[in-house]
Amino acid sequence: MKHTVALLVENEFGVLARISGLFSGRGYNIQSLTVAETLDPKISRMTIVTNGDDRVIEQIMKQLNKLINVIKVQDMTAENHLERILALVKVRVHEKNKKEIRKEIEKMKGKVLEDDDQCLVAEFTGDEKQIAEVHRNLKPFGIMEFEQTGTIAIEKGKKVIGA
Repeated sequence: MKHTVALLVENEFGVLARISGLFSGRGYNIQSLTVAETLDPKISRMTIVTNGDDRVIEQIMKQLNKLINVIKVQDMTAENHLERILALVKVRVHEKNKKEIRKEIEKMKGKVLEDDDQCLVAEFTGDEKQIAEVHRNLKPFGIMEFEQTGTIAIEKGKKVIGA
């Protein structure tokens, strides 16, 4: 089962390497990983998407909590939360299909970032299913490049990780 794990960590050299080393050293796979500073520049927030049954996830959480630079670990999967991915898509265009591609992008709530005679670059945000739909719907037009970030997640309501 897919799990989204949020961590608050000290924003120091080597923390990312220790965390990814923990996963690889125990044979756990990281499906996606995002890291960025929080409002406090001494602290970073990591979002890791991984797969495993409840026993595996419990073991991952325990191991992460043992690391010195880890402040807080939370499995967001069971929480009421929002997840988003950012995707940039470059699509081949022709005079005949440009309007149709733009219409499809608009329908999926995308934003055109660049448009010329040969290609069009669009930006999309959404959950995993929405981004998969973008790929599926634009593939027939000729995707030249498809890049996406890892998942980011935040709890709904006033609850804050680490609070």
